Amino acid sequence: MKAFFLSYNQAVTDRVNRMLDELGVRGFTRWGLTEGRGSYTGEPHYGTHAWPSMNSSILAIVEDEKIPQLLDAVRAIDATTEQQGSRAFVWDITEAM
Repeated sequence: MKAFFLSYNQAVTDRVNRMLDELGVRGFTRWGLTEGRGSYTGEPHYGTHAWPSMNSSILAIVEDEKIPQLLDAVRAIDATTEQQGSRAFVWDITEAM
């Protein structure tokens, strides 16, 4: 099992939801309002007057074989919305209950 974490601009929420549905990722936790700033490029997402956009983030625990599909789907979203600054991370899950 792997933990799949995705932080993305709220503007692409519909695309992220569609990605999860199409790839059969049913269980996840979403944080509706997360702030952030990209490591290299893009504008901050702080929800302030100066930087009004906001991020959302999800965490899903999925089978190992779904990770390449998820990462490819995020790359496809990010390629058309590069300034929105989606970022995905994957960790090994050693135990779950």
